[in-house]
Amino acid sequence: MTILYSFRRCPYAMRARMALMIQGAQLELREVLLRDKPASMLAISPKGTVPVLQTVHGVVIDESLDIMCWAMSAESDWFSLLAQAEQLEQARSFDEKFKPHLDAYKYHRPGAERSREEYRDLAANHLDRFEANLQCHDYLLGTMPQFLDLAVMPFVRQFASVDRQWFDNQHRQSLRRWLDRWLADPLFTGVMTKFPQWQEGSLGQRWPGGEGTRAE
Repeated sequence: MTILYSFRRCPYAMRARMALMIQGAQLELREVLLRDKPASMLAISPKGTVPVLQTVHGVVIDESLDIMCWAMSAESDWFSLLAQAEQLEQARSFDEKFKPHLDAYKYHRPGAERSREEYRDLAANHLDRFEANLQCHDYLLGTMPQFLDLAVMPFVRQFASVDRQWFDNQHRQSLRRWLDRWLADPLFTGVMTKFPQWQEGSLGQRWPGGEGTRAE
């Protein structure tokens, strides 16, 4: 059975789980704590980040966007408005530009080069293109949800949660409504089930749905 090492609150893991939920094939989910990484995960992915997917054939994929592409067919409706390669490039560009400012804002440290509010505003500036698109359509690329929506939503969620009152009152109201729709969407709520920490040699979770399954 395919194995997924995941951490529920990690936005990278969230987007991978949503793509795997769409695929629908059952796998063994191993919920880990990042401060207590299991040896079996580190053995196949020494960089020690989640998510990590190990297919039934032993292939290891340890980048969340690559897991999404593995799970979602390039011919599916999730790429109907823009080709897979182009959506993947936009998602990667967003990660590279947005995430450093998000981290500097969320985990602001005394003595940082900029104030917390400046990092917040730098991150928010990368959302303006999304806001413009969402003023015309319900989703980032048009009238249908796409790969890009799933790829960036967990990070917009993380950004909003730092100061939800500020986020709710700022001028990007189409983006706020888009985020709120996703937070209530069964695809998102369905991947946020809380599981106990997995232990080496113990039962993993048969996921999506089902009971524990013996680790193979």
